[in-house]
Amino acid sequence: MFGFGLVLVSAILHLIHYLIFHDMHHISIYLVGRIAFVPMEVLIASLIIHHFLERIEKKHQVEKLNMIIGSFFSEVGTNLLTVISDADPDLGRVREKFVIKDVWSESEFSNLESFLKNYDYNVDASKIDLVPFSSSLVSKRAYMASLLQNPIMFEHDPFTELLRAVFHMTEELDYREDLSALPDSDKMHLSGDIKRVYSLLAREWLVYMQYQKANYPFLFSLAMRTNPFDKNASVIVQ
Repeated sequence: MFGFGLVLVSAILHLIHYLIFHDMHHISIYLVGRIAFVPMEVLIASLIIHHFLERIEKKHQVEKLNMIIGSFFSEVGTNLLTVISDADPDLGRVREKFVIKDVWSESEFSNLESFLKNYDYNVDASKIDLVPFSSSLVSKRAYMASLLQNPIMFEHDPFTELLRAVFHMTEELDYREDLSALPDSDKMHLSGDIKRVYSLLAREWLVYMQYQKANYPFLFSLAMRTNPFDKNASVIVQ
């Protein structure tokens, strides 16, 4: 009805023009010219303008998503990565690779990304005090569930996969009544769940650190002063 109304208004205005000036030739020239320009209008509106609007919207989504990821690391991720990485028996020999510097370039981030893809994430569950570890995760379960309610989460599959792995590990720990008296076979099973979280968490941490360095230097500064891999990290600015 709205479209029909617009066409009717246009027809009435053209009729008024004809009744005043009696020049159908002039009306025909401009009418055909305007119709001929319609494909160009469609091109400009649907392709060019739409493309720029999509880019702006994509940028806003990335910012919102990284705010959520930042919130996750503040509430859960950083502490979780600290506890798990401390149980990695092989981390000592490669720990320096994780000490990101302010002067790092894109190539250095890419090198660390490649290293993390091929790193063997060993975890010795016996080095983790599972009771407080489990309690901490269970206390954050509602918070993590609230993250999944945000539709923007489905725009970033790796982070969604990380949350799913953390939820599974939390359930595995919560279902066990006495975490202080587990057989070695069960500890090995839990090590596998923790290892899965460890690998996903470390890679997501790197992506988020690279984003912070490029966009929010003040957040990056704090992140490096609380780097879970750096034994010498201190939040106090020296």
